[in-house]
Amino acid sequence: MREAIHKTHMRSLASRWRANFLTGLAVVLPAVISLAIVRWLFGTVSNVTDLLLFFIPRHLTHERDGQGEMYWYWSLAALLFAVLLVSLIGRGARFYVGRKLIRLVDTVLSRVPLLNKIYVTVKQVNEAFSSTKKSAFKQVVLFEYPRRGIYSVAFITSDEHPEASAKLGKKMVGVFVPTTPNPTSGFLLVVPESDVIPLEMSVAEGIKYVISLGSVTPEYQRRIELPPAENTLSAIQPPA
Repeated sequence: MREAIHKTHMRSLASRWRANFLTGLAVVLPAVISLAIVRWLFGTVSNVTDLLLFFIPRHLTHERDGQGEMYWYWSLAALLFAVLLVSLIGRGARFYVGRKLIRLVDTVLSRVPLLNKIYVTVKQVNEAFSSTKKSAFKQVVLFEYPRRGIYSVAFITSDEHPEASAKLGKKMVGVFVPTTPNPTSGFLLVVPESDVIPLEMSVAEGIKYVISLGSVTPEYQRRIELPPAENTLSAIQPPA
């Protein structure tokens, strides 16, 4: 009898511990993941922005008298310096002389062999994502992928692919199917417009849905279809 009570008590303790652990994990995990992402972004960006401090002696900015890695506070200073430079460039782009200098740099980079291919491609992608045009990365859709009966959340990248539409005899659109939890990689598909199902969620909500592995689902209220106005009036008016 005592052994049975002891086993029941142990099971109860194990259940409580498991419930407490899962609750704590649900509370701590978002913060840990957020900090990990911020640390990864900071490390990735600092690999580039650290180069801006080339004019400061390495024995001041790096560990082991200049032979080790850069101190984190110097990396932070380099990042802030990069933000300041970008802001100054943005301000200068508003004036005539600044626009002329930017066009000159753009022309030079566009004519350098090999570098021009990368520069033009990155510039086009940046313009596509920052553009306010209708063809920008804005529409969230459902697309039947990777096989029939299974649907993926995707994004319309272009309203129409002219050459594909002309050769296939139907309107074809560009669709980007992202991977999760990293939406910056995925598959670019050219599919018939009739095969995509537009969704009402915003792009931000769609990206959040992908990053969260589908756990953060945007709220949706089903629309109520109302009868035509004349039928509504006839329904509430008493017969003559």
